[in-house]
Amino acid sequence: MASPDKKAFALRVDPALWAEVERLAAQELRSANAQAEVLLREALAKRGIKLGPPKARPPLTPPDPETP
Repeated sequence: MASPDKKAFALRVDPALWAEVERLAAQELRSANAQAEVLLREALAKRGIKLGPPKARPPLTPPDPETP
């Protein structure tokens, strides 16, 4: 499920390129989407554009047993 604080968009990518993104993602225990974001951040940093750290997801809280 997409995070509400992230921009969703369609991306057309060469299948061979996406296969490599998926391969890297599997090696680094990430989703392909997270791997694409890492690669974009690295490319921007290489060009001297620094972004803050990615926003952390809020922790999952167990449901309140008092709530029906």
